[in-house]
Amino acid sequence: MINSPQKVFIALPVQDELDFLPGFIECVRSQSHTNFKLVVCINQRDDWWENLNKVKVCKNNAEAIGLLKNIKDFPQDIIDRSSHGKGWKGKDFGVGWARKTAMDHISAQAEDNDIIISLDADTKFNPDYFMSVTENLNRHPDAVALSVPYYHERTGDEEKDRAILRYEIYMRYYAINLWRIGNPYSFTAIGSAIALPVRSYRAIGGITPHKSGEDFYFVQKLRKFGKILTWNQEKVYPAARYSDRVFFGTGPAMIKGRGGDWKSYPVYPFEYFDEVKQTYDLFPVLFKEDVATPMDEFFREKFQGKNIWEPLRENFRAEEKFVKACHHKIDALRILQFLKWKNAGNNDSDEENLIRWFGRFYPEKISLLQFDLKKFTFSDNPILELDSVRNMLSEIEEKFQMEQSNPKS
Repeated sequence: MINSPQKVFIALPVQDELDFLPGFIECVRSQSHTNFKLVVCINQRDDWWENLNKVKVCKNNAEAIGLLKNIKDFPQDIIDRSSHGKGWKGKDFGVGWARKTAMDHISAQAEDNDIIISLDADTKFNPDYFMSVTENLNRHPDAVALSVPYYHERTGDEEKDRAILRYEIYMRYYAINLWRIGNPYSFTAIGSAIALPVRSYRAIGGITPHKSGEDFYFVQKLRKFGKILTWNQEKVYPAARYSDRVFFGTGPAMIKGRGGDWKSYPVYPFEYFDEVKQTYDLFPVLFKEDVATPMDEFFREKFQGKNIWEPLRENFRAEEKFVKACHHKIDALRILQFLKWKNAGNNDSDEENLIRWFGRFYPEKISLLQFDLKKFTFSDNPILELDSVRNMLSEIEEKFQMEQSNPKS
C-alpha cells in the first residue's frame, strides 16, 4: 500500500447501478494507491418518482445510497440527486450533468496537482490502476489529460459478445486510422477511461454537460488545450451491456446492433481518412491563399457556403497560430461529421472496407488469422474469430499509443 501525498479523486456518476456497485467498490478498496476519495453523484429526474415505468430506477438509486453510506474503510462524498425532491428538474439532467456535478465538487476541494479519475460503476480495474495513472501523469507534466486504454471482456453471452466486439472493432478501426494519418484527435473518449490533473480541469472551465457524449466533448476540449496521453500501463475494463440511459455510445450501440442496425457505427473506407489528412496538410497553404481541399463540399454544406479560412487569416496573422486555429475549427466532431456525410453515398459493406484496409496497410497480419478474412462477416463468423480481429486491432492501436508516449529520438 502506498499513501502518496498526491490525492486521487474518483468521479462516479451512478444511475440504476446497484448490481455493479459491489464489484466496483471492491476494485476501489483493493487499490495500492491509498490516498483517494470517491465522489459519487447518484442521479435521476425527480419526476421519475411519479412515473410507474421509472420508479424502479429511483428505488435502485435509494438502495445504492444506502450501500455507499455503509462504507467506512475509505473516504467518500455522496451527492444525492435522486431522493424525492432532489432529482434533476427541467432540461438539465443525465450522465453529463452527473459527471460534471461530481467533477465540480472535486475541483472545489482539491489541490491543483491532485488527480481526477473518471469512472463508471460497471467498470473493472486492477489494484495498481490509480497508481499507474498517477505515475504516468507525473512522468509527463506537459500532458493535460490521459485517455486510458480500454478493453471489453467477453461475457459468454453470444449475442452480447457479438455486439460488443463489433462495436469495439468500429472504435479501434476509427482510432487507428486517425493515428495512421497523424491526426491530432487520435484518441478514444470513454467516460470510464479519462484521467486528468485538477489544474487541467480548472484551466478549461470544467466539463460541459451533454445528455450523451459528454466524454467525447470533454476530451476534445482538453485536446485543444494541450497534449493528451493515450498509453497507460493499466487498462480499464468496461462492461458489455445493453443500456438506454444515454442516446449514443456503447449501450445504445449494442441495442441497435442486436437488431442488426449498425449504420451509425460503420467501418468507413480508409480513403475518407486520407481525405482528412490531405485537408490538414493544406492548412499551411491556406494561410496564404484559398486552395481546393477534399473536404470543400462538406464545408460548403456545413458552413452554409461561407469561406471559413478568411476569418481565420484575419484573426491569426502568424502561420503557426493559423494552423492551430484550423485544427480547432476542423476538430474531432467535424471529422466525424465529414466521415458520416461522405459515407452516405457508400454502398460497400463494413466487411469489404475492413478487408480492403487490412490488405492495404497490414497484409502481413492476415496470415496470422486462423480463418479466411476474405469470407469474414460480422454476423456469421464465430465469436472467437471476431475476438481475434478485435485483439489484432487492439495490438495495432497499442503500438501507436506506446510510440506517442515514448517517441523515438
